[in-house]
Amino acid sequence: MLSAYITLLAAILIGAFRMFYMREKFAEAFLLGFLICCVGFTGLYAFMGHFFFADRVAQGIGWPAGNPFQKEVAFTNLGIGILGFLCIWIRGNFWAAAVIMNSTFLLGAAYIHYMEIIQKANLNPLNAGTVFYFDILIPVITLGLLIASRLTKSENK
Repeated sequence: MLSAYITLLAAILIGAFRMFYMREKFAEAFLLGFLICCVGFTGLYAFMGHFFFADRVAQGIGWPAGNPFQKEVAFTNLGIGILGFLCIWIRGNFWAAAVIMNSTFLLGAAYIHYMEIIQKANLNPLNAGTVFYFDILIPVITLGLLIASRLTKSENK
């Protein structure tokens, strides 16, 4: 899943740019990078996969093709992606809402992937490996950055 690594790299580059050139604090600069790339772009990318290529994505996960539930997942991904992009213009508690929504969805997906691996030995590429690890890694990073940015702001008051 090269796209996962590309969005992670883009998030880090945006964070570094905002920290070094715009003089933002580390946690806030990198959190925005992750919200734009790992929530916004990833949500939009997942929407396109689940909506336009539903059968191919289902096959990659190891699930039966032709299930209309994929369209519901697609629109959930679209909503999450929109939340990520809106973080460019809307700050404060909106960022917390975006992080919490994305983290809940991804950790829930990680749980489902884990159960599929354990119970059904489903090691298909979109169920195990990069997708599974990023479903855990992105919430850990964004929740950590959100907490760090809140702690930094409270120390400055």
